[in-house]
Amino acid sequence: METIEIEIEGMSCGGCTASVTRVLEAVAGVQSATVTLNPGKARIVFDATQTSRAVLETSIEEAGYDINR
Repeated sequence: METIEIEIEGMSCGGCTASVTRVLEAVAGVQSATVTLNPGKARIVFDATQTSRAVLETSIEEAGYDINR
């Protein structure tokens, strides 16, 4: 398992964090996702043989949020 943190912009409420959490947990290989509003960040534990940081970032962006690179 690998753990990464991704900074997220555009979240403004608890509904946003719940939405990002659902999107991340739906990705194959994700074991857990913890999303915080302030600071806007996701901590993700995943199986690197099933997914990647790029896939996770794309999932967040497709949900309508920006990645702080």
